[in-house]
Amino acid sequence: MLQGKRVAVVVPAFNEARLIRRAVKGIPEFVDDIIVVDDASTDGTALTACSVQDERVRVIVHTENQGVGRAIASGYDHAFRKHADVVAVMAGDAQMDPHDLRTIVLPVIEGVAEYVKGDRLSWPGAREAMPFFRYVGNHLLSFFTRCVTGMRVRDSQCGFTAISRTAYTRVDMKSLWPRYGYPNDLLGRAAAARLVVCDVPVRPIYADERSGIGWRHALFVIPFVLARVVVRRVKSRKSASRTRPKASVALPAADASQS
Repeated sequence: MLQGKRVAVVVPAFNEARLIRRAVKGIPEFVDDIIVVDDASTDGTALTACSVQDERVRVIVHTENQGVGRAIASGYDHAFRKHADVVAVMAGDAQMDPHDLRTIVLPVIEGVAEYVKGDRLSWPGAREAMPFFRYVGNHLLSFFTRCVTGMRVRDSQCGFTAISRTAYTRVDMKSLWPRYGYPNDLLGRAAAARLVVCDVPVRPIYADERSGIGWRHALFVIPFVLARVVVRRVKSRKSASRTRPKASVALPAADASQS
């Protein structure tokens, strides 16, 4: 535990047999539960995760590939049913520095925020550490996400996050966008639920991992997800206006001389 709170980490993974052991073994001792969600990998990711000698590790296997967003939702459900107070997300490709995990979860534990986003773009030397097109692309996607959601997040695409139990109950995770683009959808839902969201600088790590995010996601998928967020906000406002009671109008009192 950390400050008396039960902490869990969800590790979504798809064909990460080469790196999943490194990702899991680096998770700090204060974490109570590690939930690896194998999204129908074909390379033995689940078996590799199960072979890690750590009693905290639980492996959930999807029989069909459902996407990283759905994998995270499955992990959230499992973690909170095991009575976690705060749940963090760390990718199965070892692209997130475990030394930053304490910084990610502390704002939630201390009641400063309900949802915390890692911010690679604010890390000193981020421009040199991140591939150029990813650095520029993340800035652009983050700008559009801020415009759509109203959330002042600097790095919308970072998957290194933490969420509180109460925040989880206020966001509909079952209908979360299932694949790449889920961070933008989740921020839209967080805005609708009026969650307190904050950024925490985290170290960007780019080594020999293979990213599944390409230009098609940036140009088509994420804009589509953001458009869905806009549509939901418009529908919500229309629904609120229809259900809002009409203001009563006070009529002038009858003149007693006319009675």
